[in-house]
Amino acid sequence: MRQALPPKTWLQRLENLHPYEMLLYLAMVGSGLIFLFLALAFLFSGRQYLQGLNEQMPFAFSVSTFLLVLSGYTAVKMRLHYQEENSAKLYRSLQMTFGLGILFMGFQVLGWIELTDKGINFTGLPSGSFLYVLSGIHVIHLFGAMVFAVILLLELRKIEQDAIRKLVWTKNPFEKLRIRLFTVYWQFMDAIWLVLFLLFVLSF
Repeated sequence: MRQALPPKTWLQRLENLHPYEMLLYLAMVGSGLIFLFLALAFLFSGRQYLQGLNEQMPFAFSVSTFLLVLSGYTAVKMRLHYQEENSAKLYRSLQMTFGLGILFMGFQVLGWIELTDKGINFTGLPSGSFLYVLSGIHVIHLFGAMVFAVILLLELRKIEQDAIRKLVWTKNPFEKLRIRLFTVYWQFMDAIWLVLFLLFVLSF
């Protein structure tokens, strides 16, 4: 009877990761630490003064949150469509994810305008400044994923015109890795924003 192999240690699992996968996870850890330190700074920046302004969370931030959560769902569908080798549906899901990302960033800008109208300026209260900094850094991180989404969209558009390239692309393990890493990073950005949004809500 064949003896079962002992489970791999976490170090062995790390060694087996693809270099791109390792870089992404390291980047996510680094980004997570940045958001953690900024969030802690926001908590100790006198956010109670925001409550004293008797204002509410910008409505645009609520809309953008819904849009980003919806984009997380369309990103998950991308992985399912790739496993089904359905590049047409994958392309549409990626289009929706990209479009929702654009709308999210647009509503973030509207949220900043709402904050300014409420008298919460970037150069005003420290706690108000952190609202701009935290949401702005999140948009910058998401923009990186948007650039990669454009690259994927262009590639998918090309392979749809060539049946052989389409077959090779859908069978390529590296392309599967790229799709998976994109969706993992996108959902990570979703989770980061949900935490920030909850923190913002509790501050008003």
